[in-house]
Amino acid sequence: MNQNTNKYFIDRQGDFESSARSYPRKFPLALTKAKGSWVEDVEGNRYIDFLNGAGTLALGHNDEEVSQAMIDLIQSGATLHTLDLMTPSKEKFVEDLFSIIPEELASKAKVQFCSPSGSDATEAAIKLCKTATGRDTVIAFSGGYHGMSHGAMALTGNLHAKSKVANIMPGVQFMPYPYSYRCPMGLGGEAGTKACIAYLERLLKDPESGVTKPAALILEPIQGEGGVIPAPIEFLQAVRRITKELDIPMICDEIQCGMGRSGKIFAFEHAGIVPDVILISKAIGGGQPMSVVVYDKKLDAWEAGAHAGTFRGNQLAMVAGSIVIKRLKQPGFLDEVTRKGNMMKERLLKLKDEVSIIGDVRGKGLMLGIEFIDPNGPKDIMGVPEPSGEICLRIQRMCFENGLIMEKGGRNGSVMRCLCALTITDEDIDTALTIFEKAVKEVDADVRK
Repeated sequence: MNQNTNKYFIDRQGDFESSARSYPRKFPLALTKAKGSWVEDVEGNRYIDFLNGAGTLALGHNDEEVSQAMIDLIQSGATLHTLDLMTPSKEKFVEDLFSIIPEELASKAKVQFCSPSGSDATEAAIKLCKTATGRDTVIAFSGGYHGMSHGAMALTGNLHAKSKVANIMPGVQFMPYPYSYRCPMGLGGEAGTKACIAYLERLLKDPESGVTKPAALILEPIQGEGGVIPAPIEFLQAVRRITKELDIPMICDEIQCGMGRSGKIFAFEHAGIVPDVILISKAIGGGQPMSVVVYDKKLDAWEAGAHAGTFRGNQLAMVAGSIVIKRLKQPGFLDEVTRKGNMMKERLLKLKDEVSIIGDVRGKGLMLGIEFIDPNGPKDIMGVPEPSGEICLRIQRMCFENGLIMEKGGRNGSVMRCLCALTITDEDIDTALTIFEKAVKEVDADVRK
């Protein structure tokens, strides 16, 4: 077989890699090159990358400044694997990291370097809060995604993976998360948000609720895998007020929505709040694997060795991460993220008005979601057509065939998500949206028949 084809590599991957692999089933290609917002496969086909390492590559593929920082470190002879030993690169990274943390927390913050994935940050934070409080339960929210390890998966809303694994972490109480388009309270809008707040507050304060005081409350300020659902500002402010009143550590999972993606360094900043714990991974390492937990030092009740991780000392990620932070802090950088996001959202809303299969367009900055519906199918209790994963899948495949890589998420896989590089050009946005619009209109025409 010709070894310079995508089929050859995909077939080989199927021979040796576990059946848990996911992205190659959606995007059957073998990548050889990448630059900025573009990737190229072994056959020379080029694609605009709106998957972007699930939002990891804030500065796009092979950013020259990031690459040079890593090259310089390697050529300096510095040790690249340090466990949690101290290095000059680590000191600089921590200083840079604390410079983007809100001062209210940064002035009393500690940081835990974890094993490389976001799941590891979730696990570390739960251990930290249970140790500090002596409590054993956690409040999480429907639609949330916090990772695929045992504890993190227990906090995650999606049932697909959980249903196949017995005895995941007990003691997780799920609460409704405001989702105006498909309101869990059947109300929608501000009324739905207020109902979610009231339910949470009464449950935690009611001596007859049956729910003991938790060790922590964890949420994503913008749910990612759950369908790009931003929490209303009023809701985030209320959660912060309630958790402060009850002395419950509030964990904000900023693994996907953080590091500038929403137009703010951290998505919780839109609400003007400061949590007790921040989970940071993905974009923080400049494309290299790293995850950290930043938290109020009042929670630092761990003994030496209480949490560890062999690869928590990734020096390449630290020097790359310092570059990412520097760029995010440059004047106008986040304003550009907001401008580009608004430009995309406006165009997507216009498309929504022209077709029957888009139910909702939402998000902040360059974290956007487009929810697809079957206009001919049944409606939910609010009279909204049910989400259509089938229509979304058709559009995803058509986009891929025409040079655009986008990932799905949300209920029934019905939400197409924009996770492009924060440095994407207006020209590349136009190219991507042109491909997307064409696919949507073709499928819409077919659905209308």
